Amino acid sequence: MSSETPPSEEDVRPNRVRCRLDEVLQARGMTLTELSAVTGMTMANLSILKTNKARAVRFTTLTALCDALATTPGELFEVREPEQTPDRR
Repeated sequence: MSSETPPSEEDVRPNRVRCRLDEVLQARGMTLTELSAVTGMTMANLSILKTNKARAVRFTTLTALCDALATTPGELFEVREPEQTPDRR
């Protein structure tokens, strides 16, 4: 008998929300290091966002990013179209 936990529904479904932090930083001429200094967020946490590995974002984090980058959540994130899966008949 395996002690592994079965994957949750969240683990099975691909995440369609993509963080555009890299593009926004480039447009602002700002580095991740500078953003870290301005927001007080760690480089590790910013890197997780930048590489789309974050599972969730707190509103306080989102507000700090928007303030530091003079942007909106709509510019920082996009929702991709769902991938089509072939019918299995």
